[in-house]
Amino acid sequence: MQYRWRLFSILIIAITASLLNWQVFLRWFYPIQYVAEISASTQTTSLDPYLVAAIIRVESNFRPTARSPKGATGLMQLMPETAEWVAQRIGLSGASLDLEAPDLNIRIGSWYMAMLQEEFEGNLIVALAAYNGGRGNVSRWLKEKRWDGRLETVGDIPFLETRLYVQRVLGVYSWYLRLYGGMWPPHAVEVPILPNIGRRLESWWHRGRHVLERYL
Repeated sequence: MQYRWRLFSILIIAITASLLNWQVFLRWFYPIQYVAEISASTQTTSLDPYLVAAIIRVESNFRPTARSPKGATGLMQLMPETAEWVAQRIGLSGASLDLEAPDLNIRIGSWYMAMLQEEFEGNLIVALAAYNGGRGNVSRWLKEKRWDGRLETVGDIPFLETRLYVQRVLGVYSWYLRLYGGMWPPHAVEVPILPNIGRRLESWWHRGRHVLERYL
């Protein structure tokens, strides 16, 4: 009974908020956490903090202890080998890398993402694909002309996971910019149950769109 009342209360709040201000309502589905850590990490790079927030949202849904079956760890889902490689280049060689620490994880992940953008001549689409699918794979696809690096041809990316990843990060990034007006730091109100619902809807939407594009 208590759970039902909780859901009913959330529904009433959501309806009221949507009538008053749809942006405020949708911020409940798209909250941003670790604002201070993102701010600190993006001050030394050319990255938009909202882009970093979008990557974190898609990678881990802001869970610092997230770990993938392949071993990717933390907020930005860093592979240990990649994290160690980056650490050597930013002066952290020899240090113990706790990839579940939000500040360290975001610092390493942001630097790596900025490096990928620079490596691929500022092409955000290609850099995101490389972040997920690997630098070597993406370089090979481009060299072999299996993909031309454009968003319009993202369906040509050989890895389904990478295709969906690029679309989801760009989608969340776009929503963040619209909901928070591009002003950093953001102001958000979080209702704990809603971000998980929103993230699942994102995943279903992009997978469904991929199926339609493939077979229709």
